[in-house]
Amino acid sequence: MKLRHLAPMAALALPLAAEAQSVTLYGVVDSSVEYINNVGTTKNSVVKMPNLTGTVPSRWGLRGTEDLGEGMKANFVLESGFAPDSGTSNQGGRLFGRQAWVGLSGNWGQVSLGRQYTMLFWATLDTDILGPNAYGSSSLDVYLPNARVDNSIAYKGKFGGFTVGGTYSFGRDTVNGGPSPSGANCAGENPADKTACREWSALVGYETNWWGVLAAYDSLRGGPGAYGGLTSSSMKDDRTSVGGYMLVDKAKIGAGWIGRHSGATGLPSPRSDLFYAGLAYDIMPAVTLAGEAFYLKYRNSADKAWLGVVRATYAFSKRTSVYTSLGYINNGGNLALSVDSGAGGAAPTPGASQLGAMMGIRTIF
Repeated sequence: MKLRHLAPMAALALPLAAEAQSVTLYGVVDSSVEYINNVGTTKNSVVKMPNLTGTVPSRWGLRGTEDLGEGMKANFVLESGFAPDSGTSNQGGRLFGRQAWVGLSGNWGQVSLGRQYTMLFWATLDTDILGPNAYGSSSLDVYLPNARVDNSIAYKGKFGGFTVGGTYSFGRDTVNGGPSPSGANCAGENPADKTACREWSALVGYETNWWGVLAAYDSLRGGPGAYGGLTSSSMKDDRTSVGGYMLVDKAKIGAGWIGRHSGATGLPSPRSDLFYAGLAYDIMPAVTLAGEAFYLKYRNSADKAWLGVVRATYAFSKRTSVYTSLGYINNGGNLALSVDSGAGGAAPTPGASQLGAMMGIRTIF
């Protein structure tokens, strides 16, 4: 849906600029009903509607661009995440919690300022086949679907097959959403502690029309009261990501590794490794079958987890689909991760397994 609008005074003053600007309203509504077994010490089952994601998180947004001439453009994105089961805002209650940035682009790339994705997100966008599916990599590392930062400067450029990029945040998360992964209570921008809540990331990749490899590094600094045990600016939480993907006929194959080195308190070990591999295949034009396997292991610890997920999608049109997902997680040691990354309070007991099944509908506008 295309929107063109200027206030009356601006329309009189800038009629030519108005014609050069385009603003697009877009969004996704994805809702489902799911079953999860073996919840808590009672080992009960629960049937519920997720408030975060089915195949992708629900959202709406505005995306705009203005041609400034000589190959340069002004761009912005305002994107709001919401819970379709209740209509409330996600990302700690922010209005535009998913993205809120403005920038300039040209043949040299794009520079942008605001709340935006880190390079870890872009590195796993194609290599992680299921991505932000309710049952997926986020079930093993809650930061992965929340790899975005406030108060940041970002650069991303593509030169032939090569992509390079980076972000730097002066205060990565100003919202206290619990605190939680979506509102980590790490404001930063503190003259008394210049390293508190800083973030930086870097990306390098090479892609062709049928395969690609990408690597990224993402580093978070802590601060007083921050989520996840990063309660001091001397603490860091670093992730290294290496992955690749390939398009073969009607299939897409992706695999990768994310190594984590964290000084946060409460983890089984400072170092962990997350491996994943997946496949999506178009059985027929309207039907896609996807599956992915994940393995998380904390070094020098018995704590580990296996996760397997399959998903079938039927497309009524280019915009509307129905789907069913099945996920199974097997925890080892003292880990008690839920199969559903967005199911608060639904974790099994330490070392236990859990099954999740989901049916839903997704429409895009």
